[in-house]
Amino acid sequence: MDIETAARCMEALGNSKRLEIVLLLVKAGPEGLPVGDIRQHLEIPGSTLSHHLLQLVGAGVIRQDREGRVLRCHPDFDQLNGLASMLFAECCTGITAEPSTAQAS
Repeated sequence: MDIETAARCMEALGNSKRLEIVLLLVKAGPEGLPVGDIRQHLEIPGSTLSHHLLQLVGAGVIRQDREGRVLRCHPDFDQLNGLASMLFAECCTGITAEPSTAQAS
């Protein structure tokens, strides 16, 4: 995962309600949940939920499928795993560059 994609994902997940939505969808598994169920579980007004879902879809953290009149949300496990892998890819490998000697004012 490139740094720009990771930043978009982190920005979307940086809101507590959006993080709650993603955690709920991860608990639900690959089959996801209808939007109405998400609203009921988290007690989020419909318009607010729509705004949060738009942000999560835009960042590629979740995806939505229409099933007749039902809009179902699914976690994008590939994207979430890519973000986690990117964050930990170089864990404990050491730092080779010298730290900057410039003092912050």
